[in-house]
Amino acid sequence: MSFDPTLAAFRFGYGLSPHHSAPQDVQTLMADLSGPDLGQKAHHISVFSQAAPTPLALNVANREQNRARGTDKFEAAQAHARHLMKLAREQAAKNLGAEIARAVDAPVGFRERLVAFWADHFTVRSRSNRTTHLVTPYIEEAIRPHITGNFADLLFAATTHPMMMNYLQQTQSIGPNSVIGLRRGRGLNENLAREVMELHTLGVDGPYTQTDVTEFAELLSGLSYTPLDGFEYSPRRAEPGRETVLGVTYSDEASLDTIRDALDDLARHPATAAHLAHKIAVHFLSQTPNPSLVADLTEAFAKGRLMDVYQTLLDHPAAWVSQREKVRTPQEYITASLRALGISGQDIAQADRTMIRRYVVNPMRVMGQPWQRPVGPDGWPEDPAAWIIPQTMAGRITWAMRTPQDLLDVLPDPRDFVRTALGPRAAPEVVFAAGAAASRKDGVGVVLSSAAFQRR
Repeated sequence: MSFDPTLAAFRFGYGLSPHHSAPQDVQTLMADLSGPDLGQKAHHISVFSQAAPTPLALNVANREQNRARGTDKFEAAQAHARHLMKLAREQAAKNLGAEIARAVDAPVGFRERLVAFWADHFTVRSRSNRTTHLVTPYIEEAIRPHITGNFADLLFAATTHPMMMNYLQQTQSIGPNSVIGLRRGRGLNENLAREVMELHTLGVDGPYTQTDVTEFAELLSGLSYTPLDGFEYSPRRAEPGRETVLGVTYSDEASLDTIRDALDDLARHPATAAHLAHKIAVHFLSQTPNPSLVADLTEAFAKGRLMDVYQTLLDHPAAWVSQREKVRTPQEYITASLRALGISGQDIAQADRTMIRRYVVNPMRVMGQPWQRPVGPDGWPEDPAAWIIPQTMAGRITWAMRTPQDLLDVLPDPRDFVRTALGPRAAPEVVFAAGAAASRKDGVGVVLSSAAFQRR
């Protein structure tokens, strides 16, 4: 089992492209991470702290509209609020276009796949239609800069980000015996504490108890975010006294540093290494990953440096088993299709909201993956069976048969396209079907509908 360029493009990128050669070795994949972030430079996405319309502007506009009801100022206030919401919807579409453009244009694509993996691991979902356009900026600010660094830094950035705190309702959590808690009669919300332990670090079967969750929630209770004041640590909200989490007792001097210490300990915990090692192996390779690979990844993860984890993954023989078991999610499928068709990232990034909705957002929903709206904080399913069901597969086939001709003035010859999309070892039956198709439209659709193209 040795390195295979086509397999590398499918398994660790977004597939083949007529504009880029497939990766030729492991070093090429790793260089995609250690070199400059070409996708970020080519297709700009604002970070959360600079994204517009801001949460404050949207909240103020909504409040002013409500205050103006029944007065002669209502129409103007309503028009302003609607204008900001329109800008937010347009910005959300631009963000998705830039996100896909980066993957389509990427010479290798490993960086983009890892951003998507960690964004799903630290899933957030907007709790209001007024902040849908801020999910991608969260990824840009909290996830992307840290995927090649230390896991502890990634964990801290995601956990303390306003979008995560809003999604898991940490902004509603107040220490019951804190100054504010006693005054308002408010208490803890344990959502963030539980998900950090259960999903983000130790795992659902990790070595923690309900007491650990509650103590950790008390420790996190000083975290605060409002659109007006932004992110801050508020000792007046924090539960007083010391908290003990997994046998470690933390300082009774409430501070953001104490939270950082606790998150660092969770990041370094052996159960976290085991949980994340298994999850990475499942995501990239198989629902039942090679035990030796998982063991090696666990050892690498224990060092804390994510680049060591990726190197270990790519160096292991199990990474190059030729059988492709995983199924592309709808977003991966559409992205890989656009990439194989040779459509430029610039064209995608410049598409208006109507185009993005017609060819990406609406089809993704039909295929079973409404954009950035997973059911829960555990993100999208890894099991291939979750994506291979008649209704959603019909959505993929419909997209394959109809969309390429809408996007390209001249479709590629299917006899060439089958090699462009699937590589030099495309299955004979797919090669035959592509060549025997009645039209270019049908031939291209056959290739994009094939089982080989659905898998990675």
